[in-house]
Formats: sequence, C-alpha cells, structure tokens
Amino acid sequence: MYVHLGNNYIISAQDIIAIINIEPPVAEDLEDIMQIAIDEKRIVYVGEGKKRKSLIICDDKVYISPISSTTLYKRIANCHKGV
Repeated sequence: MYVHLGNNYIISAQDIIAIINIEPPVAEDLEDIMQIAIDEKRIVYVGEGKKRKSLIICDDKVYISPISSTTLYKRIANCHKGV
C-alpha cells in the first residue's frame, strides 16, 4: 500500500512512523525535529513553494507535505480497508 504525499511523491504506508500537523502555530519540539532532519540532510520538501501542512516521519527520511495530516491519514485508512 502506498500513499501519495503530493507533487509525485509516493511512499509505502508501512514506512510511515508518524504524520504530524505543522500548520502554524508549530510547537518548538517540532521545529527541533525539522531542524535535526535538515542538519542530517534527511528532509524532503514535497511541493516547492507551497504551504507546509504536515510532517511525515519515516525511518530514513522526513517529508514536509502541502497536504494536510487529516487527508494523509484518510488516505492511509482507505488503503487498509482494501486489504
């Protein structure tokens, strides 16, 4: 099962550890997580120039998507219904 994160980025639903809302205001802890991902060169910006809405944490990368965390959650839930 795969999840479309926007802008032709598709990842396996099994690789996702967390999907977090990052629409303002963003907690300081989340800013720290994003900064660590940037420093470690593990961050992927999905959809350049678009609004940041969700943070998707995986084992190897951290994605910032313009698609809301609620929408991504629904996509994952719909994937599991088809199993």
